[in-house]
Amino acid sequence: MGRILRALAGEGNLRVVAADTGDVVEEARLRHGLSPTATAALGRAMTGALLLAQLLLKTPKERLTLRLEGDGPLGGVVVEADPMGGVRGYVKNPKAEVPLREDGKLNVGAAVGQGFLRVDRALPNGEIYTSTVPLVSGEIAEDLAHYLWQSEQIPSALLLGVRVKGEGEVEAAGGIAVQVLPGASEEVLGRLEANLKDFGPLTERLRKEGLEGALAALFQGLGLERTDLRALGYAENEIPARFRCRCNREKALEALVFFTPEEREDMIVKDGGAEVVCHWCGAAYRFSPEEIRSLVAEVRCPDCGALWLYPKADGTLFRIEGDTCRCGRRVELPGERRAEA
Repeated sequence: MGRILRALAGEGNLRVVAADTGDVVEEARLRHGLSPTATAALGRAMTGALLLAQLLLKTPKERLTLRLEGDGPLGGVVVEADPMGGVRGYVKNPKAEVPLREDGKLNVGAAVGQGFLRVDRALPNGEIYTSTVPLVSGEIAEDLAHYLWQSEQIPSALLLGVRVKGEGEVEAAGGIAVQVLPGASEEVLGRLEANLKDFGPLTERLRKEGLEGALAALFQGLGLERTDLRALGYAENEIPARFRCRCNREKALEALVFFTPEEREDMIVKDGGAEVVCHWCGAAYRFSPEEIRSLVAEVRCPDCGALWLYPKADGTLFRIEGDTCRCGRRVELPGERRAEA
């Protein structure tokens, strides 16, 4: 299990969030069967999402989703995190690999490619706040710092790292985010810049000195003070970070309703049932013919077969957004029953 620390430095003018995510990234690697470069890309994105969740989200019900939509061989990276330390994610092409950089390091930027970073913030009322910025380098840390400046007007520095060894297993992973608050003096900023210049690779610090040692080095002379998280219910004064997916068997069965009744019957005839694999975590759910045939109370477009409505197991209804089907036909539901998608 990983961990997240929060602190202030520079006479209270630097807000700091740091995370040790080695175990979290290793679990992601094993779940998805990632190549070394895919491990580094997803690990950086997962760590970055955890840091941004601490900086930007206000309540436990909020979630933050990062989508790195580049033209590189990874095909895109998607990560979701919450302020309670939960994170999940995947890359579209988990086996993708590219040659090392000239300095011998994994070339995450080339694997991600050029494109856009999209950040979705799910608010407690269900609204989604979305920001999109161009990718600066594809190396992820620079891209997230650019997003914070462009979309949030928050001057920040981010360090993210994943170190792999042997057959690709994660040796160290983590990140540090520094947010410059209004009122920071030139002396504080100058000292921070000097420390960043002399800091070296983050994963080397994590491997040799641990997270606390890395923080002590980065904020030398800046009076780092840990935030007391025990008042928030964290007895160890740190937020546990873990790979946590929200999938379950019920949601997996509901996913089959997006296939037509004929397609579901074909699954039964050819395969004796169906298997649904969660793209977030790799969990597989197997369903019997009887379970598949229980999905009968749905409403579809009589013209194109698109799904309009179905009752979920918890008694709520799923309904497509809008009043017009994708084929142009007006959506007509029995008894005008409507529910939010």
